[in-house]
Amino acid sequence: MRILLVADTHIGFDLPQRQPRVTRRRRGHDFFDNFRRALEPALRGEVDLVVHGGDLLFRSKVPPGLVEMAMMPLVEVAARGIPVYLVPGNHERSRIPLHLWATHPGIHIFDRPRTFVCQTSGGSIALCGFPYVRDIRDRFTSVLEETGFSDITADAAILCIHQAVEGAQVGPNDFTFRNGQDVIRGRHIPDCFGAVLSGHIHRAQVLTCDRARAPLAAPVIYPGSVERTSWAERDEGKGFAILTIDDRGPSAGMLSNLEWVALPARPMVDVNLESTSGKNSLEAELQSRLSKLPVDAVVHVHFEGAWASGAELALSAANLRALAPPTLNISLARERQ
Repeated sequence: MRILLVADTHIGFDLPQRQPRVTRRRRGHDFFDNFRRALEPALRGEVDLVVHGGDLLFRSKVPPGLVEMAMMPLVEVAARGIPVYLVPGNHERSRIPLHLWATHPGIHIFDRPRTFVCQTSGGSIALCGFPYVRDIRDRFTSVLEETGFSDITADAAILCIHQAVEGAQVGPNDFTFRNGQDVIRGRHIPDCFGAVLSGHIHRAQVLTCDRARAPLAAPVIYPGSVERTSWAERDEGKGFAILTIDDRGPSAGMLSNLEWVALPARPMVDVNLESTSGKNSLEAELQSRLSKLPVDAVVHVHFEGAWASGAELALSAANLRALAPPTLNISLARERQ
């Protein structure tokens, strides 16, 4: 049984719904394009089902047109006969404003703790899950019981969540989730699941042990986000995962293969400038530096030192956009002190 796992698509991020006053490249199209790329194996019929691990949208209150934009790729997959299972994340405040999409027979939403059973050519699989829950640490076992997972009979079972599990790491300094109230203890994961599929953590990773190095009852798989959402992710690759659950033999119901599929992530680059004699020389230096960067880079300009005459004008938002190629995103990372 092959499952496509994607998460943290954040549709709507830097994507204005009205005509913007400023013309510049918007990063929202990068997220949407990678979302569609991630679903291509499902559209080709190469997987049995799709799990979206949450944060489909970039925030909870969005216009209906953005909901439609985000849901259409999933509806296209469901229309091909590939069922889709969606976990509402924290950015959606644990619910998806679906309206008419909620009635589509191929779209299944974990709008509350619940279990779905999917029949595939390889057998039946139970998908247990719940929407994002705050302060989950001491509530995990009771919320999991609400899914009814212990009463379901299937050839395999997986848990679908949008939570931090202890040991997950993020950021350039490998910040590790440990004892917070929003962190699930590894030892609380039951052994009836072949895998735990989760969004929320933007770095792709697999957890197999808790912080005490004790093996987890099931691997926790984070596919990561489909694009870089913050500067802390600048060195992280982005993509999605395809996993295989065995349907027979001694390893039936267990994860037997995990394939990472890379997506094209925009490079993020810091450009450090120092005080110069004036506006023209500062602009020339900046243009020279920009000309050596990848054409699709996301650039933060850092200015250090005294603000010489004309520097404030040279580094204004409008002037930065004028100096940079239109394929770049550019901004001043540190404002004048």
